[in-house]
Amino acid sequence: MSKNKSIADIKKEFEQADSAKLCMLYEQYGEDDRAGVASLIAKYKKMQEKQGEELLRLEKMCCYEKRYEEYGVICGIDEVGRGPLAGPVVAGAVILPKGEKIFYLNDSKKLSAKKREELYEEIMEKAIATGIGMASPARIDEINILQATYEAMRQAIANLNVKPDVLLNDAVTIPDITMMQVPIIKGDAKSVSIAAASIIAKVTRDRLMEQYEEILPGYGFASNKGYGSAEHIKALKELGPTPIHRKTFIKNFV
Repeated sequence: MSKNKSIADIKKEFEQADSAKLCMLYEQYGEDDRAGVASLIAKYKKMQEKQGEELLRLEKMCCYEKRYEEYGVICGIDEVGRGPLAGPVVAGAVILPKGEKIFYLNDSKKLSAKKREELYEEIMEKAIATGIGMASPARIDEINILQATYEAMRQAIANLNVKPDVLLNDAVTIPDITMMQVPIIKGDAKSVSIAAASIIAKVTRDRLMEQYEEILPGYGFASNKGYGSAEHIKALKELGPTPIHRKTFIKNFV
């Protein structure tokens, strides 16, 4: 009976089906001996298997959110840009809805630029609140990178439009913060909230460095994002520093 339907029509059925409907379609078309139908069934079974694995991974990444949910609103905090020779350090703060599943949420360093951009849009759409904080290169030189990082994190928290009760931080305890803090080593790979914060911070900083490339060409800021690549160091020696270089970071090169 299924052979009365074209493979294109069957494909549409698979594309429009939810998980429960897919199980019915496997049974309905399981005896269809056409290679195209068998391929469709195999493809969707593999997709469901991967989705199941991803749900289990995300469930593990919600362990800190579940552990501290009794204390109130939970916010993830992370930063990017502590190591570059140029550009600001940027912190992100994210409050996600309880139980929200954002597939493939992970430490921003483990994701491609394309995937980070996609997740950034989804996080900004689904989050209860987000905040960004920055410390400029001049500020980094003035108070050192660690204190500048803390300052950026405090700004990110202050820029949230919802006040959190608990902060899940990637590794650090932020000075001068009165609310409860939970420092988690490698937290961006262990907490969905911290992972989301790392992604919005990374995308924000990367976009900024790409804009600097247009204003300050020659250093490769769009590709190296201010880190000390061979191309960047060569340009620094030949062209000299720009206003966005961290003087305390480049003294060995100029």
